[in-house]
Amino acid sequence: MCGITGFIGAGQALPFLMQGLAKLEYRGYDSAGITLVDEHGLYTCKTKGRLSELEALLRDVRCPQNCGIGHTRWATHGVPSQLNSHPHSNMKNTISLVHNGIIENYAVLKQELLAKGYQFTSETDTEIVVHLLDEHYYRDRLPMFEALLKTVHQLQGSFALCIVCTDEPDRIYVAKKESPMVLGRCESGTMCASDAPALLEYTKEILPLNDGEAAILKADSLEVYDFEGNPVPENWISFPYDVQSAQKGGYDSFMMKEIHEQPSVIRETLRGRFRGEMIYMQEIDRLHLDERDIRRIYYVACGTAYHACIYAVTQLSRYARCAVNAMPASEFRYGSPYLDEHTLCVFVSQSGETADTIAALKLAKSHHAVTTAVVNVLGSSMTRLADAVLYTCAGPEISVASTKAYTTQLVLLACLNVELADVMDWEMPGRREMIRDLQILPEAVEEVMGYESTMEQLSKLLKDQRDAYFIGRQLDYPSALEGALKLKEVSYVHADAYYAGELKHGPIALIEKDSVVVAMATQPEVAAKTVSNIEETIARGAQVILITTKDMPAEKFEHVLRLPNLCPDLAPITGAVLLQMFAYFTAELKGCDIDKPRNLAKSVTVE
Repeated sequence: MCGITGFIGAGQALPFLMQGLAKLEYRGYDSAGITLVDEHGLYTCKTKGRLSELEALLRDVRCPQNCGIGHTRWATHGVPSQLNSHPHSNMKNTISLVHNGIIENYAVLKQELLAKGYQFTSETDTEIVVHLLDEHYYRDRLPMFEALLKTVHQLQGSFALCIVCTDEPDRIYVAKKESPMVLGRCESGTMCASDAPALLEYTKEILPLNDGEAAILKADSLEVYDFEGNPVPENWISFPYDVQSAQKGGYDSFMMKEIHEQPSVIRETLRGRFRGEMIYMQEIDRLHLDERDIRRIYYVACGTAYHACIYAVTQLSRYARCAVNAMPASEFRYGSPYLDEHTLCVFVSQSGETADTIAALKLAKSHHAVTTAVVNVLGSSMTRLADAVLYTCAGPEISVASTKAYTTQLVLLACLNVELADVMDWEMPGRREMIRDLQILPEAVEEVMGYESTMEQLSKLLKDQRDAYFIGRQLDYPSALEGALKLKEVSYVHADAYYAGELKHGPIALIEKDSVVVAMATQPEVAAKTVSNIEETIARGAQVILITTKDMPAEKFEHVLRLPNLCPDLAPITGAVLLQMFAYFTAELKGCDIDKPRNLAKSVTVE
């Protein structure tokens, strides 16, 4: 979603603002802007388009100010334009702010402000916030911090706000509700941003704001309060990543770099998880599941993480002695799920800031369900809400299309399922083989990397195609879903995923000469049936890519990729790597902006 930066300190603010926004480009945006403030007033510069266009506008401008805020916007209210870009200022041009999130009651508030004589220059929901601040600061004569607290109590929805004022050019005001905001400090000043990578060049000490908290940043200090104005404790964390980990490292794109990082991040995610023939997850011990009568389990997420949930549920359903379901977080809140103290909910998110997933987690907690978060980002909102947290250890994932975060989610969920079987005393067929193969999984993923040039060649099958079809059964079905999603995200080729057995119930009508079909056939009990379904598409002229095991007969197929020998439960993890490369090379062939697909954001922090 939108990116926010802010700095107040001894040196110039602009360098921090711009480097921070550059670090946040993975979030997806359509415009960029900054406001600098000093005793002479506000200086605002903003433009539609990429950050490079803002840099060009600022190239010959002298900017000595040591206080400022910056923003990259992803349009929600109002089309991408210079007027709709952030920052937004009041009519006097004395207060300026940036905003991430959605103000749900903005239309009502706007009508009230119009009636009071306020004029609007944009179509955004954000502009009402700066006018509310103006009203409370100038008309009600409240100090700026009190004006901010009064304003946030009027807002419904989600927001992270960053505010400067000409009357107080030596401070920045910040407030957060359901949109991410982190604070930092170093010898040269204090700073804020919507995500930690924007701060890492300056500091590793990070303070994540909680919902319902506001802060005052000064050059040499910062203060945190709740929305009632009461001071709150500061829980600083040491962030383990460095700036270099967010660079491309010689690869043409972050996506390809992150595809190649998968053996190492899977190895890191599994580090310390084995005790002989047991999976070791002390994080789960605190839930005391063996003492609870767990009657149902929900796996909840959005997008790619939801596909990981489908994988986990398909696997766990084979031996669980309770109801197990996967649900999109956006539907979970409104689908009346049965939640009580006998329900375990597992919430999965790369960022830990996904708005729908956070809302679903809060709903589960309000009904006394047991909650676990599977996340990648230390100190993110979900880690502070859930009863237990499991980290995927994927490191910073910059490309919008998730790769290493997905495979580490699969790995950790597979481990969690083994742990649940042990704790719940469920008999799990193939348990010993899966624990054995988990320990050699990083090497298996490295072996799959050897197919890179093959996947580049196979991507040419889509050179003149606008559609592709992915099929699979059982644990291969979530792989088909994820393969289709990756292709759509980065190459804009329309792709559908189906259970292989459903082809003849309608979708086969779409198959014609040179249609591209990617078939996953790694599950031994259904692989032969999947192959039979594929033969029906070949008879209609389809170009088929078969991804299967080393011992599966496949003489009739021209394009066959054989995965390393692993237990069937882990084959979808190595298969996912091939599908990621297929999507990547198709996007490259079609000249797409691979790391920043159109209309997409890395972290969806609004519903």
